[in-house]
Amino acid sequence: MTDTSGESRGDGELLRAAADGDRRAFEELYRRYAPWLVARLRGRCADPALVDDVVQETFLAVWRGKARYRHDGDVAGWLWRIASRRLVDALRGDGARGRLRQALARLRHGEMASAEDHVLVGLEHGDLAGALARLSPELRAVLQATVIDGLSTREAAALLGVPPGTVKTRAMRARRQLRQELA
Repeated sequence: MTDTSGESRGDGELLRAAADGDRRAFEELYRRYAPWLVARLRGRCADPALVDDVVQETFLAVWRGKARYRHDGDVAGWLWRIASRRLVDALRGDGARGRLRQALARLRHGEMASAEDHVLVGLEHGDLAGALARLSPELRAVLQATVIDGLSTREAAALLGVPPGTVKTRAMRARRQLRQELA
């Protein structure tokens, strides 16, 4: 979005303008981030209709002012936290367990790797990439949900379809294994 001087407005400025009811600012924010959110969410959910609904609900929360942005944070990360939590909520609904199991089964059997998996494998910071690649898919999924996506233990449990205690145990095992390999 450009202002009257032709300069591109920053994300924080767009959010403030959208919060004040500026429809064009909101539309620009949507154009900047909706495709990215769709791509990330599709790595978590195999149902494109559900992903589209979650993206719409995320931006609707922003437009209606139900989601509050702290002006010192990263806009992309803030939108991702809203969207990932909304996805968890949607997956908790009727029929969600089947969709969740289908998506997780595809991820576990390697039929569809998420963008984050590709990034993590490609990291060139020490042997972190190798250590992460050597984690079992279950341990890697817990780390991804809790560390990368910032979900709580309860939210990660709902997303992964396991009890919260299992999430805690897998997170502990993953951290221990990473410490041993990186020591």
